[in-house]
Amino acid sequence: MSMLDARRDRAAEERPAAGELLRFVALGDSLTEGVGDQVDGGRRGWAAVLARSLAPRGREVEFTNLAYSGALTTELTIRQLPRALALRPQLTAVVVGGNDTLRTGFDIRRTALELDATMAELSVHGSLLLTACLPDPGGLLRLPAPLARPLARRMRAVNTVVHALTDRHRAVHLHIAELPWQAERRLLSVDRLHPSAEGHHLIARRFHDLLAEAGHPLGPPPAIAPAEPPPGRAADLWWMATQGTRWLAARSTDLLPGLLALAASEAAARLRGASGRHDEQMAHAAAQALTAPRLPRP
Repeated sequence: MSMLDARRDRAAEERPAAGELLRFVALGDSLTEGVGDQVDGGRRGWAAVLARSLAPRGREVEFTNLAYSGALTTELTIRQLPRALALRPQLTAVVVGGNDTLRTGFDIRRTALELDATMAELSVHGSLLLTACLPDPGGLLRLPAPLARPLARRMRAVNTVVHALTDRHRAVHLHIAELPWQAERRLLSVDRLHPSAEGHHLIARRFHDLLAEAGHPLGPPPAIAPAEPPPGRAADLWWMATQGTRWLAARSTDLLPGLLALAASEAAARLRGASGRHDEQMAHAAAQALTAPRLPRP
């Protein structure tokens, strides 16, 4: 048994028994912050929905959501991890990576290093981790194929890393990417990139199912759909006009030039009969990233 495994097992033995407080902390980006699930002027999101279903009778849950819109994996160890460790959570969600694929300077090696450092530190302090692979943003947004392909490649690389780190750190993993986002449009919000309130409830229920299957004591599962009626078309259009357009404008100056350059590079590769080269390079980079030395502890 490695020293890391020994520390993890000792920490697991110290987790509180039934009847004590369960501390649940969520790390991540806008998905976990709750974009798409607006309630009473604020955001709720799948993690908050799940938190209300984690405790069996006689036990309380203390939930803290540290996720924020636009967060990158490179920010986890600096901004979110120290605050999470100070809360001493027994359960921590680490769901992030989508924003990385939407940046011109995407670096799968750095993404892997930051995720590994964050998950390792939480795990050795006794926290059970929740992880997820994410859907391809280009597919959700229905971008033209030349622009969608680079995003899909990046998302596959991030998900490859997340799957490997899930095994490494004994996390509970949900295949969010495989949920029926395209087939059931009501699961997506007006921006087509984040879940709707019903989509957030679906994620919460699936995590609850996985925890129950693993034998964790839980409360009743989350509702299939939120009690609140979905926002009308006018509310959706107002949100897009006041908030969604800011995201589109930012990505037009950051992501779009890079995607256009990648699309041109792929077109040239196809003309040379080397269209699979970019996929092979990204797959190799993801595999290499998982063998890199771990970042120093914060």
